[in-house]
Amino acid sequence: MIKLKNVSMRFNLGIEKTYSIKEAFIAFFDKKRRVKTSEFWALKNVSFEVNRGEVVGLIGSNGAGKSTLLKVVSGVMKPTEGKVSVKGVISPMIELGAGFDMELTARENIYLNGSILGYSKTFIDEKFDEIVEFSELRDFLDAPVKNFSSGMTAKLAFAIATIVNPEILIVDEILSVGDIKFQEKSRNKMLEMIKGGTTVLYVSHSLESIKELCDKVIWLEHGQIVKIGNTKKICDEYYKKQMGQ
Repeated sequence: MIKLKNVSMRFNLGIEKTYSIKEAFIAFFDKKRRVKTSEFWALKNVSFEVNRGEVVGLIGSNGAGKSTLLKVVSGVMKPTEGKVSVKGVISPMIELGAGFDMELTARENIYLNGSILGYSKTFIDEKFDEIVEFSELRDFLDAPVKNFSSGMTAKLAFAIATIVNPEILIVDEILSVGDIKFQEKSRNKMLEMIKGGTTVLYVSHSLESIKELCDKVIWLEHGQIVKIGNTKKICDEYYKKQMGQ
């Protein structure tokens, strides 16, 4: 379903910047003044497979490369090196609300974001009340999204993204959005998808949710895989390392 072979992702970080036309002109003729770059490898030689119906957790400290990996699998980013093979329709829930126009109302954004996800207007018409009900935002349908809290925006985005059961679900810290009630509702929706056979790649700092949901775990550090395997065993080992035990 998902296969990565020797995938690496490189970014060039500017150490100094040229701010004016004059400085740019000088830098053109003066090698010492040219903008310097520093290579940063967010991922390095990452290889793994996820089979159909598997729920795989990604753990690791901040900056380990987890979110970058999800973006590479989702096709948002093209890897610098290596090969990514994905068979199936992906629903990426990486940056909820990224497809929203903040000047438009919630009602308008349901249709806008739905179309970005590939839903037809007829389909959105049919599912509109279901989306609104799940988001718990019926009283705010005609308010601009720019006035929403981050939790309200995430609720709306989650409700739109999960209106269908995708073949592959890419999830980044979704179960931590909104209030406790909505987090429980999101968790139940995830479990419903998993039971329906959806393949899931799931990032979370909550080891308890990883243990509850995932069949196996991939532990990343500094863009490289530390271990792949048994969920409880690796989560426990990761926790001890984080706590300096």
